[in-house]
Order: sequence, then C-alpha cells, then structure tokens
Amino acid sequence: EDNQCRRCQDASDSSSVESEPKDEPEHDGRKKWSTLVHNGVVFPPPYKPHGVKMLYNGQPVDLTPEQEEVATMFAVMKDTEYASKETFINNFFTDWRKILGKTHVITKFELCDFTPIYEWHLSEKEKKKQMTSEEKKASREEKSQQDEKFMWAFVDGVKEKVGNFRVEPPGLFRGRGEHPKMGRLKRRIRPSDITINIGEEAPVPVCPIPGESWKEVKHDNTVTWLACWNDPINEKDIKYVFLAASSSLKGQSDKEKYEKARKLKDYIRSIRANYTKDFRSKDQRKKQIAVATYLIDKLALRAGDEKDEDEADTVGCCTLKVENVTCLPPNKLQFDFLGKDSIRYYNTVEVELAVYEAIKEFCAGKKKGGHVFDKLDTTKLNAHLKDLMPGLTAKVFRTYDASITLDTILNKETTDGTVDEKAKVYQRANKEVAIICNHQRAVPKSHDSQMNKLNEKIDELTAQRDQLNVELEKANKLLSKKAKKRKLVGSDGDAKRRRKLTPEMLQKKLSQVETRIVETDNHKNNKEDLKTVALGTSKINYLDPRITVAWCKTHEVPIDRDKSLTSCL
Repeated sequence: EDNQCRRCQDASDSSSVESEPKDEPEHDGRKKWSTLVHNGVVFPPPYKPHGVKMLYNGQPVDLTPEQEEVATMFAVMKDTEYASKETFINNFFTDWRKILGKTHVITKFELCDFTPIYEWHLSEKEKKKQMTSEEKKASREEKSQQDEKFMWAFVDGVKEKVGNFRVEPPGLFRGRGEHPKMGRLKRRIRPSDITINIGEEAPVPVCPIPGESWKEVKHDNTVTWLACWNDPINEKDIKYVFLAASSSLKGQSDKEKYEKARKLKDYIRSIRANYTKDFRSKDQRKKQIAVATYLIDKLALRAGDEKDEDEADTVGCCTLKVENVTCLPPNKLQFDFLGKDSIRYYNTVEVELAVYEAIKEFCAGKKKGGHVFDKLDTTKLNAHLKDLMPGLTAKVFRTYDASITLDTILNKETTDGTVDEKAKVYQRANKEVAIICNHQRAVPKSHDSQMNKLNEKIDELTAQRDQLNVELEKANKLLSKKAKKRKLVGSDGDAKRRRKLTPEMLQKKLSQVETRIVETDNHKNNKEDLKTVALGTSKINYLDPRITVAWCKTHEVPIDRDKSLTSCL
C-alpha cells in the first residue's frame, strides 16, 4: 500500500514526464544503426485498492477500484495549489464522472469529502518514514534488480544506457502555468498503445502484461527511438523512449546540433546586416520577416506554432497578438504572453528605433486578437531562415545565443578565486541563459522549509559568534592584567572546553564561524534568487558542453565537481 500511495502522489505531481521533449528529432532518413536489441519498457504496477471510503454529503461511498484510483489521485493533492484551482477541479470532476457513470450517487463536487483518503495517504507516508535504513536499502536493491535489463540496449553490438524506459503512471495532468487541460485524467497506458522499434533479427521484447500485445513492432534503422506512444492528454503528441544522453547516438546528435549553432557564428554578421536593411522595406512581408528574425535573434524567442482550440493559449514570435506587445516610447517593447508549456514570458527590452516603429505600424488599426505579423507564419519564417543558412531554425538561434552568453560571462567574470567562487560564476552564467530562454519553474514545495532551516542555521551561528566575542573579550582582559595562568571560564555551559582556549584559538574559531555565516547566507540568497529559474533545461539542451569543458580545464575546476557542471556534458 505504501508503494501505491507513492505512485498516486508521483502520478499527480510529477512534471518530469510531462516536461520531457515529445517531438522526434529531425528525421534525415540516414541509417543510424545496423543492429538494435533492447527489452522494451517498464509499466507501472496495477492499482491496488486501499478500501478507504471517501464521503459524499457526509456519508461513506462505495467505489470500484477504477473509481477509487482516480479519487485517490485527487485526494493526495489536497495540500497543493491545484486542489483549489477551478480549472483543475472542473477537468478532474468531468473525467471522473465519466468513470463513475450517469447513475452514480456522486454528482456534485462540492459535496465530496476526500479527507479519509488523504489521511490514509499521510499515514502511508509516515510508515515509509519509519522504515529502517536496511529496509530502504533492500527496497532500492530489489527495484534496481527488476530494472536492470531495461536499463540497457545494444546498438551495433555496443552496450548503451537507455534514457527513460518507464511508462508514466496514470494521474492528473498538471501542465505548467494556467494550462486549460490541468486536472484532466492521464489514462493508464497499455501495451496496445505502444510501438516498439527494434532490429529485424533481434527478439521482440515480451509483453509484460498477460493477454495483451504491442500496438506495432517496427524495424526502422533511420530513427533512434526504441518505443513510442501517443500522449494521453494531447493525442497528436508522441512520447518517445530514447537512449540516454550519455549514449554515442545521442552524443552524435547533440554534436551535430551544437556544430550547427557554432556554424551560425560565420553567418551572423551578414544575417544581421540583411534584416537591418529590410527594417525599412516597403514590402510588408519582407519587413515583417526582418523584424521577426531580429526578435528571434535578440530575445531568443521561439518561432511559434498554430495550435488546436483546446490547447493552451501559447504564443511564439510568429503568433504574437497585438495585446502581447506594448510600445513604450521612445524605443522599448514590453512583451507579455504565455510561451511554451504555458510559462509566462514578461520582458521589457530596448530595441532599435526602426524595429520599434515597425511594431507600432504592424499593430496599428488591429483589434485585440489580431496578429502582429499578419503576413507571416512559421512555415514562411523557417523557409526564410534556411535561405540565410542551411539548417537554420529559431532553435539554432536559441542554442547559439545560449552558448555565446555562457562563453561571454565565463570569460568576463572568472577570476583567480577558489573553486567554489568559480563555480558560482558558472551558476550565474547558467542563470542568465535560463532567463534569456525563459526557462522557469514553479517554486519548489520544500522552498519555504529549506529557507527556514537556513535562517535557523544562521541564527545559531550568529549566537555562536556573539558568544565567542564575549569569550574573546574576557580572554583579552585577562591577558592585559597579566593573568595568563588564570583559567578562562565560559558562560555557555561548556566551561571545560573554554578553559583551554587561548585568545588566538578563540579568534581562529571566530573567523571560522563568520566564514560559515557568510557561506550560509550566500547559499540562502542563492536559493531565493533561483527559486523560479529552471537551470537544468538550458544545461541539457542549449549549452555547448565543449564551452564548459574548456572553461574547467583553463581555470582548473574539476569537471566532476558537482552536477551543475556534469549535467550539461
């Protein structure tokens, strides 16, 4: 039951699966492998009913296992902000009612009381906390043994690690920002939803669920994915299982991506000269392309794609509407829109006067909902970018801008300090890149408690410092009276230890405590500063790892010092 409780929690509040790239890498039709062997995917275990009854209008209600599972998904989220969001509640209840059926007694959300299930959830969490370290270790080892065969694939005979080989558990979709589908039920993925891609001569992975079979088995050596299925929330999106980032195939793919961004360096001057010339073109289409390219270059905006009505109202450069841009004299533009994953992009930036005037012109006479770039769409823009440089896309611009920003800040700000000081420079550079790329996250649930602990630690260290100052003052007074042989008596209950401390020793301890206060305070400020910044996305997807390696070698920073460096390699 403890595992069941944890799965419901993970299914409801795990954003890692949702935020992974869903799109297949650019398909160039080239052969990627000759032989491919793997063991398929791991499915979440079947639901085990706990039998705890929720209340409806004050009375216990009988639920089937399927109905109880969905009720539990909502109940475990009682202490999150989602449980009070109208959109989340409405979507959850709509999907749950389909499972309950038209004749079920539950018809109104406001009469539902999930407290008994929530209390069961808390008790299961407490049981987990009470597990001994030996029990936890045994559980981890058992899980590791079960996963071992799925963790590896053989590509052309070489053993390679697989990335995320787990099929996400059913749960309630959260999305990011104010996503219109938050609260929708992510149904359980079955083998019949999954397409396996494997070598023609390799044994097909055994379907782990008796009586079921894979949707399809393919032998396509022009792609690098091992398995795929349609996203349960956005059916047109596809989720893929790839080899891990450390694999040779992924490494080659990343190298090509960063080489393309590096190649842009040879074209960027002529590209900028080209779009600057067209800012004042009389051809409106050409003028809009020039301004859009400028914004993608300067602000690292995504190109933007059309979407269905039931998808989040997200915006990219080509889909900017007049209400998303405000012109602030003499030459500033204020952008306010929901970007990818419904993350708000809010930025005021100074632009060239010609761009400012062009945006004013594009918006003039248009009503709310009108497109700023009405002569342009992503297809036209991408075709234009490829004319400027083979393979050029908005993402190549973003990768270029991210890597250039990292390189510039590292070269400018790194000094001959300690390794810790140099690592802080790297983190600052990483933060700047994340801000440019609009990589944000929700404030972690544990943030407030972590900040409280750090404040308590600072208070404790401050008290130690004050006590040491008192002791040091006493020690100096005794010395001034030439009473060196008198024993120093502490006033904090630790007299035995204090008697042996000389002024020099006290001063040394005082310096150590003051250093710890500064370090802890810096750590606290850094945590507060980065609470809504997602550093990982840019490190994994946008920062050329060769820049990090070169910087580490030049400034003698161990590459394996911590995750902040190795996560981008």
